[in-house]
Amino acid sequence: MWTIRSALLLPSLLAGVQGAAIEVPRSDYVSKIEVIRNPVYPLDVVDQLEEATMPKVDEWVAQKIAANTNNNCTLENAAVRREWSDLSEDQRIEYTTAVKCLMNLPPTVDPERFPGALSRYDDFVAFHMTHAMQLHDNFHLFGAHKYYVWLFEKALREECGYTGYQPYMNYDRYAEDPFNSPLLNGNASSLGGNGEPEPLYKGVPQPGRTPNIIKSGGGGGCVTEGPFSDMVVSLGPTSMSMGANLPKNPRADGTGKNPRCLRRDVNRDATMGARADRAFHLINNSADIDSFYNELLGTPPPKDDPYPWGIHTAGHYVAAVDPGGDPMTSPGDPLFYFHHTSLDRLWWIWQMQDPEARLNVVPSGGMPMPMKYRRAEDPTNVTVDLEWLGPPIKLLETHDQLGGNGGSFCYVYV
Repeated sequence: MWTIRSALLLPSLLAGVQGAAIEVPRSDYVSKIEVIRNPVYPLDVVDQLEEATMPKVDEWVAQKIAANTNNNCTLENAAVRREWSDLSEDQRIEYTTAVKCLMNLPPTVDPERFPGALSRYDDFVAFHMTHAMQLHDNFHLFGAHKYYVWLFEKALREECGYTGYQPYMNYDRYAEDPFNSPLLNGNASSLGGNGEPEPLYKGVPQPGRTPNIIKSGGGGGCVTEGPFSDMVVSLGPTSMSMGANLPKNPRADGTGKNPRCLRRDVNRDATMGARADRAFHLINNSADIDSFYNELLGTPPPKDDPYPWGIHTAGHYVAAVDPGGDPMTSPGDPLFYFHHTSLDRLWWIWQMQDPEARLNVVPSGGMPMPMKYRRAEDPTNVTVDLEWLGPPIKLLETHDQLGGNGGSFCYVYV
């Protein structure tokens, strides 16, 4: 339980942005959510903003209850998604054990269409690699990924006995030294460590940006430490892969069987591009969903910025090489789910600043992509269909994590 008893001063830590410090109004609000914090990490500006937003969340849920639109979701019964380092070591190990369980369950996808899918875990990779463009159009980037991650969380809980919820990663906690972070230090309670040095891996090109590459952090090869050191990657790589010295998939589309190791490059330059000052600016300075969407994607590229990737790209390359660094097969690295849960958290905090105006808005589509993937139809008529992963639901149901999807979505972030 925590109480906001005095003004929280959120300094303007925004690189290249002029502005006065923002004072969050005083409140005696007492949280209905159990808040557990790792004392090693002081609250950053986004953590503080999230705490200061909880009275608005409480008021919004109260309105939904009064209107009977909450589908039995309340703050008292909402699941709580927590930051990785706020979990105990036993809780972290329980999570990685459940993920490895999914990796040992048989796949459900059509073996003729996806002969490279070796496990239930690969069911999720197979969907993403064949629907990546749609999943990243303006209608689906936020809501469809929310549903996708929720279905993964559901599989962990219902098929592998996981008792927690999908954690997120707070990039700011690890940015200065991701190599020694509890997320990526390679010990038994981490998500594994860095890859072995691969001299041919140079990094991730970023055309149109300055710098124009996320340079290699010195890894790029096989992960040899931590719970996923023995992981067998099979699907991919595709033509979109950023990896080096990878075995070629027997199928041109990457869906064939291609067993190999998990490869990573723990990368400080990538992580620095997703720090709290940037996330706070994203939330606080985006007056509309188009602004939020474009800044998240780093469009237009920021100037005079040593890490101009945009949070979406930065988070994907915190460590990813293969399969995580391939935009098509990125969920093949468990880090994917931490990144997209983090993006979901930022979107939710932005929504909750003015839920009546922001809950159901959809970007008009500023991300460069073929026109067939830039959607302009009425969002109330759009359905999110993840096919073999879960039943189709209406797009706007994916926008509401406090009662959406018939009440199946009922969770908050701490």
